[in-house]
Amino acid sequence: MGLSKNSTGKKVISNIEDFNNVDYTIAIAGNPNVGKSTIFNSLTGMHQHTGNWTGKTVENAAGICNYKNKRYLLVDIPGTYSLIADSEEEKIARNYISSGKADVTLVIVDATCLERNLNLVFQIMNLTPKVIVCVNLLDEAKKKGISVDIGKLSNLLGIPVVGTIARKKKTLTNLENTLYNACEGNLIFSPNKIEVQNDDETFLSKVFEKAHNISEKVCSIENQNYNERDKRIDRILTSKKFGIPIMILFFCLIFWITIVGANYPSELLSNLFASIEPWLRNIFINISAPAWLISLLFDGIYKTVTWIISVMLPPLAIFFPLFTLLEDLGYLPRIAFNLDKCFKKCCSSGKQALTMCMGFGCNAAGVIGCRIISSKRERLIAILTNSFVPCNGRFPFLITIATIFFSGAIYSGETLKSSLISTFIVFIVICIGIGFTFLVSYVLSKTILKGSTDCTLLELPPYRKPQIGKILVHSLVDRILFVLGRALSVAVPAGIILWILSNIHIADLSLLTYVANFFDPFARLMGLDGYILTAFILGLPANEIVLPIILMCYMQAGSLVDMSNIHSIFEILSNNGWTIVTAINVMLFSLLHFPCATTLLTIKKETKSWKWCFVSFILPTVIGIIMCMIVNLIFNIFI
Repeated sequence: MGLSKNSTGKKVISNIEDFNNVDYTIAIAGNPNVGKSTIFNSLTGMHQHTGNWTGKTVENAAGICNYKNKRYLLVDIPGTYSLIADSEEEKIARNYISSGKADVTLVIVDATCLERNLNLVFQIMNLTPKVIVCVNLLDEAKKKGISVDIGKLSNLLGIPVVGTIARKKKTLTNLENTLYNACEGNLIFSPNKIEVQNDDETFLSKVFEKAHNISEKVCSIENQNYNERDKRIDRILTSKKFGIPIMILFFCLIFWITIVGANYPSELLSNLFASIEPWLRNIFINISAPAWLISLLFDGIYKTVTWIISVMLPPLAIFFPLFTLLEDLGYLPRIAFNLDKCFKKCCSSGKQALTMCMGFGCNAAGVIGCRIISSKRERLIAILTNSFVPCNGRFPFLITIATIFFSGAIYSGETLKSSLISTFIVFIVICIGIGFTFLVSYVLSKTILKGSTDCTLLELPPYRKPQIGKILVHSLVDRILFVLGRALSVAVPAGIILWILSNIHIADLSLLTYVANFFDPFARLMGLDGYILTAFILGLPANEIVLPIILMCYMQAGSLVDMSNIHSIFEILSNNGWTIVTAINVMLFSLLHFPCATTLLTIKKETKSWKWCFVSFILPTVIGIIMCMIVNLIFNIFI
């Protein structure tokens, strides 16, 4: 294996050996949210996602760029504001820059807030001799009436300085040429260093002073109130009075659009797969395949996979672009700001709000996002509580149960009123999950994860016009296909296991029935039944298959039941003893139970500990069991 070309014509790494076959290595550093990863993507052709919040790039990403017959290894190191503190990003960035592995260090700075960015430039200049500054986002600076004298800045710093607009690839030609000349030894570096030894406080004081003086000399601002519009918007979106209500409104709107919009494509996909199945099945019949193999392939694997696609894909295709739109606008950091005090009162990090938001899409992604939290203690709290927000795999189940038992759609049809009621019920469930996130975070911080709360720096980036094309591409490629691929990878073995349990019989009863009967007495205490609890356990690979397993068990069908008609589902559930109490407890346990297998493996990878993986499994499950028992007891006593 070697290098492969993508649609941009750039070459990207497809094998570890490519790291050793380069002429020069360039480290790309900078503050978060300055377009660092965008420049990296443009130069290498890779699609390392950039998020409009702090710390999106946490691990080093690498790519190959060819220019003037030279091969460059570009290393995108984590975005950070400083190299002095000890967050995960700062450690990785500092260690790589000071290691001497890079021939040149390229520091990306934001033209709209040069002074703050120069603080990092001076710190890097003290670590490595060859530094190039790239003043990015010149287009945004121009809109705000800010101009930067690139030549004067270069003279004052004593190093090469280049101006770019990262989203316009044509502006990167000068940058590529500068990197080439720097690596070839054609440029002179006389960095204006700050000489202070063994005193971080004095050093930083001098850095701030020098950054301020230089920015005043090279920046001219036509209108000192250039960011007044952002401030006016923030006075509303981050205010104590309106901040959280507006945040709730945004999420309700997203959930409502997802609920209403997903119904029709989901039904179309379901019908499509149902029409294809007989044709495919006949192919195997015509080649005289064994009956058991045909049943395994279609009653087991095919129905499991197609159910997940038809149920999961439409909400994904709606939810992720809308969520990415908020991200691209710059609203997600405002959510973290609004919830910062709540998390601080729980003795955890305000950045946990961001990882919690990521968990709505996929809990595994939320766990990975916890890397942006510098404190190991606070990072563990965020990891252990991330599953308390329902991921996209649980949304279809919650939506279906809410629609059937609480919205009145069974009797009046699916109207605007019923969809709004369903949205409200799902939102209440989400609020319960967020409440448990706060509660459990507080309990953990006072017991097994005691410690002081670190100071959290939350940057509020400028509001930006969203790039609709990139949002759609990113949502499709980086998120939807990733999450769907993860679900499908576990759907195949899950389908095989389900087929075995439902088709192997002992004394006229399937193995699935034996398992359900074993769990039934305990499940009854939770207001459930043995089949429901068994479905949750068998749904460990993917939450999407819990409801079809329940329906399959009730109908003794031997395969997953694909029933998108809520009236049919309601009839099956009610005929098997479901009541409002059952529906409430099912929704509660869907919210409060063990994470899926992918999330658990991600937790093991992130914590490097089976202990914390086990805790993340047992903690929400025990809470879910207790809550269901309490609700069931209350209804039995008073209703």
